[in-house]
Amino acid sequence: MSATDSGLRPSSGKLRIPTPPSFDDPVEEREHRKARLAGALRIFGRFGFSEGVAGHITARDPERTDHFWVNPFGTSFRHVRVSDLILVNHLGEVVEGDRPVNRAAFVIHSAIHQARPDVVSAAHAHSVHGKAWSALGRPLDPITQDACVFYEDHAVVTDGGGAIVLDENAGKALAAGLGPHKAAIHRNHGLFTVGQSVDEAAWWFVTMERSCQAQILAESVGTPHLIDHADARYTYEQTGFPLAGWFSFQPLWDEVVRSDPDLFD
Repeated sequence: MSATDSGLRPSSGKLRIPTPPSFDDPVEEREHRKARLAGALRIFGRFGFSEGVAGHITARDPERTDHFWVNPFGTSFRHVRVSDLILVNHLGEVVEGDRPVNRAAFVIHSAIHQARPDVVSAAHAHSVHGKAWSALGRPLDPITQDACVFYEDHAVVTDGGGAIVLDENAGKALAAGLGPHKAAIHRNHGLFTVGQSVDEAAWWFVTMERSCQAQILAESVGTPHLIDHADARYTYEQTGFPLAGWFSFQPLWDEVVRSDPDLFD
């Protein structure tokens, strides 16, 4: 698939391909982002990405752009509703909502949102295969087409991975290590992904976790064959752009909307 011929661009023919919505009203845009955020959290719960109280996804507020919405500390991913989400400012204070914020969520995500104005959403969880792969301190190799989504577009961050990220300087170091990429592997910690929408950030996390799993499985029985640079780069260009990430999330969104209508409460 490419940006021009994959069918992901609007067509002048009879086919109507979904594209991300645009908004003139920031109130509508806020509600859209919050709904997608609650849905993405429930999807993370279904995939088993939860680990106690660890893990968070954020969505930048469309008006107060130095504020972001996030899941409250200690609430199960699988039960998050739109009404549970809290709004946090650049000082780490809860502006809307009556639940506490995870300090690590604030430190990490505030640094990423500040360093990357293009980022609407950032995702992190203590998923099993992401944790395992992060302990190796290595980038993913291009051993599958799916892994090529991250080819030359993810970083390994070594600073502070073994300690809980509670210090603001540690959050800034992680954001600096992420750089312009869509994802980072924080050594001895786990995966971080970002996107221009909640949908995109969530999908990159899902497929990165699975790519970690695939490489762990492949290396457990042998030495994987690498996709050569030209083919890996070509595949990245066809599947690694923001619209492709957004579009890949839509089947998961459709499922959770049907099965969990209470997420909109």
